[in-house]
Amino acid sequence: MSSIGTRLRHERERLGFTQTQMGDMAGVTKNTQRLYETDQRSPKADYLALLDAEGVDVSYVLTGRRDSASGVSAQRVSDGAPVTASSGASNDGVAVKMYDVEGAAGAGRSLEEERVEGVLRFPEAQLNALGLSPEHLAGIKVRGDSMETTLNDGDWVLVNRADTDYRQEGIFLLLISGERRIKRVQRLAGGALYLISDNEHYEPEMIPPEQMREVKILGRCEVRIGRIA
Repeated sequence: MSSIGTRLRHERERLGFTQTQMGDMAGVTKNTQRLYETDQRSPKADYLALLDAEGVDVSYVLTGRRDSASGVSAQRVSDGAPVTASSGASNDGVAVKMYDVEGAAGAGRSLEEERVEGVLRFPEAQLNALGLSPEHLAGIKVRGDSMETTLNDGDWVLVNRADTDYRQEGIFLLLISGERRIKRVQRLAGGALYLISDNEHYEPEMIPPEQMREVKILGRCEVRIGRIA
């Protein structure tokens, strides 16, 4: 079984912090953080309490077991790295609204007009490390199997509405002729779009330049949320 120091390092790397950043959050120096991670010194209770407030899974650090009480499993879409999220009545973290709309269909209204089904909370420091601003995030439910296994039917996905630049390939929430869809987007020469389903049973689609007026990029899909209990 891995040591406390090794698990502490794993948590730091999972959240995207440097030793200096994590030390600053918990009021210790980079050198002390290094000593903790190499098991040359044991972390104190006040240090762990401060890290817990920043989204570090202290239960995992101490016991090697992930805290599943939140009922939420979340991963970054781009590389599958785990992301801390919680549901329920807790007030810890930044609240992100989960909208009662589906990523494969919709009437084309703005999200603000849709019903909020609930909220999830994310550590603010973690969102900052991911380059995400809470005010630009929205949770959308995934419907259909066209994006399996990246996004499965019934998943939720966190959409960054501040990032609509499809020149950098990725998975986006789009509005096409009034229908919300989630697809992997590539930009082709001449201004056309190539929409790709990660499920190989679906053929790619091309939207020619003359039909681009019917397309609106609503945001980049950043975090997959596999289940909400």
